[in-house]
Amino acid sequence: MSMTDPLGDMLTRIRNGQRANKSTVIAPASKLRSNVLEVLKREGFIRGYSQQELRPGINELMIELKYHEGTPVIKEISRVSTPGRRVYSKIKDLSRVYNGLGISILSTPRGVMSDAEARDANVGGEVLCKVF
Repeated sequence: MSMTDPLGDMLTRIRNGQRANKSTVIAPASKLRSNVLEVLKREGFIRGYSQQELRPGINELMIELKYHEGTPVIKEISRVSTPGRRVYSKIKDLSRVYNGLGISILSTPRGVMSDAEARDANVGGEVLCKVF
């Protein structure tokens, strides 16, 4: 059975794993998911991730969650653009998440990047999710 929203599924796995105080979470691998995880790692929201091959052509991502003094680093992670409702934003119209404490992750013509990187590159795109 195919999945309707693979990125939303991965974000939910991260959210549920942190609520259960898990150290790692496993999700199916894709290029978009890896790019989003790379942004989360660069911004310091997760400890890291690795890709493992289950069998030829089938890969999974092992995501290492990050905690600070026992509390999860990610307080809130939510999907903005869904398969039924795409949300696009020009860089001028992109709002800040929690007054700059959080980030938005965008899919731009130059790749997946955080809102700060998109502002530096002066490029807008689809708002995938918000993280705080």
